[in-house]
Amino acid sequence: MEFLNVFFPVSGVETNILLPPVVAMFISFFTSMGGVSGAFLLLPFQMSMLHYTSPSVSGTNHVFNIFAIPSGVYRYVKEGRMAWPLTWIIILGTLPGVFLGYYVRVIYLSEPSIFKLFVGCVLFYTGIRLLGEVTGKTRLKLAGAKALEEKFRNRIDEMKKQGSSGLVAGLPADEAVKTISVSLEKVEYEFWGERFSFHTVWMFALALFVGIIGGIYGIGGGSIIAPFCVAVFHLPVYTIAGAALMGTFITSVAGALFFSVIPVAGISAMPDWPLGILFGIGGFAGMYLGARFQKFIPQRIIKLILCAVVLYISLRYIIQYF
Repeated sequence: MEFLNVFFPVSGVETNILLPPVVAMFISFFTSMGGVSGAFLLLPFQMSMLHYTSPSVSGTNHVFNIFAIPSGVYRYVKEGRMAWPLTWIIILGTLPGVFLGYYVRVIYLSEPSIFKLFVGCVLFYTGIRLLGEVTGKTRLKLAGAKALEEKFRNRIDEMKKQGSSGLVAGLPADEAVKTISVSLEKVEYEFWGERFSFHTVWMFALALFVGIIGGIYGIGGGSIIAPFCVAVFHLPVYTIAGAALMGTFITSVAGALFFSVIPVAGISAMPDWPLGILFGIGGFAGMYLGARFQKFIPQRIIKLILCAVVLYISLRYIIQYF
């Protein structure tokens, strides 16, 4: 099927035109259920399988996010599972962080071997967080969160008994996220009769740090901030997934612009837009389906698969460096 091979001049990649969207769709289907675009796994794929290791690979990852994420966010908004105060705090924190991360990537991590070590460390951290959630060491501990999990699972069981019409219908309107209060000290919201809250300043500080890492890596930060929201702030994944994806989308727009129009020290890191869009097409389909079916698939199974893949890739990159 060589007639389907396409050469991308910016990245120097030559590949089957069907490979990027298929890989992106498969990855995004699972990762979007946890509020992660899948860019954190696409970057190792580009580096190892497509041999795309220049600084512009991070910007290309941002392009993928721009075209892939809207479908997932749409589903979460439609089902009323967007915690908007959380969303805006994530955006306000990660935006300046992405700008700083861009400079660090181009100036200090342009060497492929050093960048692979950095990627390995980020992935290893993400894998350990996922492992902690799967094994129960960092599972939701609040009584309200546990009650919510039970309510949610009971509701899904009812919907399954109703047949296909129940599956398509989604969640009732009265089970949407409702903001209770917003202040500089605390944000509180309600979901399915249970209340959840987080410290505003601490969440902003986390978002700023995540923005820097995301700017360096080209992931927007969802793969880092989502596990933190669940394991540290004890927020239900059903309400943070949409916020994490929206934050990733906004910061990726900024990240792609930084990589496209702002050279640093005479170094250009122009993203490969056609390749990024091709990944984004597959991600668009994968995220829509992932967001739609999130409530019907046990998250423990998804996290186990992601954890195994992430830890394998991270250890491989770290060992290769030494």
